[in-house]
Amino acid sequence: MKTAQILMMLFFCLGFSNLQAQIDVDQKINKGLNSVGNGVKGLFNKKKPTPPAPQKVVKDTSKVQTQKSEPGASKPSTATPLAAYSKYDFVPGDKVIFYEDFSQDAVGDFPALWTTDVAGEVNTLNITPGNWFNLNSGEGSYWFMNNIDFPNNFIMEFDIVPKKGGARYAADLVLFGETSYSEMDKNSDPGNCGIHVAIAKSDWATAGYKNSTSVKLTGSSQVNLVQEEKVNHVILWIQNRRLRIYHQGGKVLDIPTNIYEGNKFNRMCFKLYRGASCASYISNIKITNAAPDTRYKLLTEGKLVTYGINFDVNKDVVKPESYGTLKEIAKVLTENPGVRVKIIGHTDGDGADAANLDLSKRRGASVKNELVKSFGIDASRLESDGMGKSQPVAPNDSPVNKALNRRVEFIKL
Repeated sequence: MKTAQILMMLFFCLGFSNLQAQIDVDQKINKGLNSVGNGVKGLFNKKKPTPPAPQKVVKDTSKVQTQKSEPGASKPSTATPLAAYSKYDFVPGDKVIFYEDFSQDAVGDFPALWTTDVAGEVNTLNITPGNWFNLNSGEGSYWFMNNIDFPNNFIMEFDIVPKKGGARYAADLVLFGETSYSEMDKNSDPGNCGIHVAIAKSDWATAGYKNSTSVKLTGSSQVNLVQEEKVNHVILWIQNRRLRIYHQGGKVLDIPTNIYEGNKFNRMCFKLYRGASCASYISNIKITNAAPDTRYKLLTEGKLVTYGINFDVNKDVVKPESYGTLKEIAKVLTENPGVRVKIIGHTDGDGADAANLDLSKRRGASVKNELVKSFGIDASRLESDGMGKSQPVAPNDSPVNKALNRRVEFIKL
């Protein structure tokens, strides 16, 4: 009898223990489900969060962020793939004709190589590094004072940040030619010939002119418009009478006869118009020759120097605008499968030696990776290296010369 009672007590304890464990488990599960339920319910009951205010472009004279050569580790890239820029068919050449990033100018001053009949100054922005020319008058013109030796076939690139507000036009870029130098030609059509490229938030518009003729050669488009308070990288390819404009991964305009026959450009200016309420920041203006003989230089001369492969400041990620140059090089390599090349990155002379050397090596490796990944070139045919600032091709004393030193070279092995 005693044994039976002991067994009954043992079974009761075990059953109570299991029951209590089950209750604990059930309570935990219910608690978890309630939390999830409350969370899901909250998704529908909560008010929609107020979206953050758009980041504003502001003048900031407390920090001067010049585009000095680029020490430091690069962050993981979120850049648009090169393939998205397959319509970028231009190929910048092996000669930098002009470069202006206002790095030689003090923040708050008017840039030394420019003149104007209105207000303007150099600023820094909180959304991007470097110095920026603030075209802030609402009406007036800003002339680059020196002559520029524009060839008949050239690429012009620049960054523009349109200001927020009612302004329709960001700016009107005018490339023009003059036989008699005028520091400030205030005519609506300066010089004896030229072309207007009006950059607006609502459209693009072009107008070629000659000898102040009332008949202009015009073009317009509403494709890939510039966005306010963002960095817009605009590219022009002028080939004799033909003008092509590129922006945001595509071709904006392609007008075969947008420029009058026989035009020879040697000056440039940016115009703002009162009625259009213009205002913008401008920087990183680069002009190169176009369409180098990639095949001859690489296969016959054994060395190709290119300024068409670009990177962001402090980064080793190839920018999508480099697509045309890489495509041309890949074409030569594909058609000549026995050719092997070494890709060498170079920086300008600013910054520490070790940091520039490391950056140049990473950039060389990035170019190699893009040729393999995006164009199918066999990696065994490619080597990469970097020389930092140890092999300059020009003194490191001006924006133009620094741009000459920032380059990528392909050496035939």
